[in-house]
Amino acid sequence: MADQLEPTGMNGLLADADIRGHFEALISICRSADWGEFWADLGVPVFAFEDVGLPANASDIDVWEVCQHRGLVLVTGNRNAEGETSLEATIRARGTIASLPVFTLANRDRILSDRNYAEQVAARLMELLTDINSLRGTGRLWLP
Repeated sequence: MADQLEPTGMNGLLADADIRGHFEALISICRSADWGEFWADLGVPVFAFEDVGLPANASDIDVWEVCQHRGLVLVTGNRNAEGETSLEATIRARGTIASLPVFTLANRDRILSDRNYAEQVAARLMELLTDINSLRGTGRLWLP
């Protein structure tokens, strides 16, 4: 994977370690017959922590830094929101107008139990990816 951003403004999505199954369900919808062609046109690679050299217990700061350095949008189930080392604090302290956003699943467990909701989340994910550069500097965005 390149260290510089691709012309699309990002190099892929990184699934947080604690939402792998949820994320796989969303990507399965994105690749389905209904959305597959659109997803393929987006050409967004999908990565897991091990793909980018992060341990499953990586700190929020480390995860955010790797994502920004490699041009990856983090998809999370809402990492720790408290304290100086939380993802929220990291976004606020280190984020700039050029930073890629973090996509947070508003109700991650519902993705696995409600297909209609999961499809809404997948559709919103793809919608946001169509113009990712306009979302730089927004911090955290909730899905759906």
